[in-house]
Amino acid sequence: MLEEAEEIGRRVRRARLRLGMPQADLALTLGKSQGWVSKMERGLIELDRVGLLNQVAAELHVHPNDLIGRPYTSSPSENRWQIAASSILRELRRYDLAPVFEGVPRPAKHLWRETTRLHRLRDAAANVAIMQVLPDLFREARALAETATGHEREEAFAIYAVCCKFAHTAAHALGHPELVAMASERAAWSARLSGDPVMPAVTDWMRVWDMWATADWADAIALSDRAISSVQQAYDQGAPLAIRAWGSLQLRAAVSAARGGRKEEAKDRIKHAKAAAARLSEYEGPPIHDRHSLTFSPGNVQIHAISVALEMGEQSKALDINRRTPRSVIAALPNSRQGHHHMDLARAWLWDGARDKALKELETAERIAPQLVRNHPIARSTLRSLVHAERTATREKLRRMSDRFHLDG
Repeated sequence: MLEEAEEIGRRVRRARLRLGMPQADLALTLGKSQGWVSKMERGLIELDRVGLLNQVAAELHVHPNDLIGRPYTSSPSENRWQIAASSILRELRRYDLAPVFEGVPRPAKHLWRETTRLHRLRDAAANVAIMQVLPDLFREARALAETATGHEREEAFAIYAVCCKFAHTAAHALGHPELVAMASERAAWSARLSGDPVMPAVTDWMRVWDMWATADWADAIALSDRAISSVQQAYDQGAPLAIRAWGSLQLRAAVSAARGGRKEEAKDRIKHAKAAAARLSEYEGPPIHDRHSLTFSPGNVQIHAISVALEMGEQSKALDINRRTPRSVIAALPNSRQGHHHMDLARAWLWDGARDKALKELETAERIAPQLVRNHPIARSTLRSLVHAERTATREKLRRMSDRFHLDG
């Protein structure tokens, strides 16, 4: 684990030297000291915030995955998801060619049921399983769009766009930047053909996530606001799907603002999201099928508030928000969101000096969402910090005992 931190530091140093950039110049752009950069390059300081990792990568003109070595080296069985990822990429590349599909595609209402299955897999953070399901569903949705007309054709494109969203989420979690980029592009294309008034805003929600990789915080906020404006009228009218999208975009903007150092704006965005969640909770009417698969609820707003506080380096505030949040609100969230939440709490307790509590939260996160946590750079960073602190403490105890025993005498 500690060698991984050293390797990240070496990758940062190689990228910096390739640009001919002195340590002092990198430090200046990051708002850090030259000593901080030196320690980071030697693996003595962790890049323990996504915003910081992405900012370092952006200044060095590389992708964050290039610095942290993602996808991580795993066993052959654990790497087989990359075969499915290649199949998905193949389908996305040939998006405007006649689909290769034998037989007659099923009606849209049947394909929507398949997306419900994907929704369950996503909630369970089963990203490998999502990758394995998607190639066939992409082919069938594209075949339906080719043969159908009218509303049925629009629904086929909507299903294709939602499949892009699932591919995008799984690719982010597993560390496949090429699939992330292409899924986002194809989602925007199919959303425009779907006839779904909210779907383009959902694809912008995806693009905001991608902008984080290059630390384009201001652009991410601008895109969020454009997407919010596109669903504002439907939001004002109380349309549940528009409320979900509007609130989810506010959360995206909150994280962007926090990483960009705009603390007050981040807090305001969280307030807007809370208001949207309250409106959604007050909805009375027939059940609404969440066709866009956006996890938006009061609990999701709370865990984003905690994450935003951590991005701003306010672990005490994050822990306070957690103490005031009813456990039932967190328990109602899907495993994927709960896993992120406990990862954040582990980081908060570590920064607060409570290593035992940090380890307990990390263990909880792994138990709830193992695939997600084992592939998440911040979870790995937190664990490395815990291992390093434990070894340091053990060495100090042994040194003191050695002194008492006069082993050097």
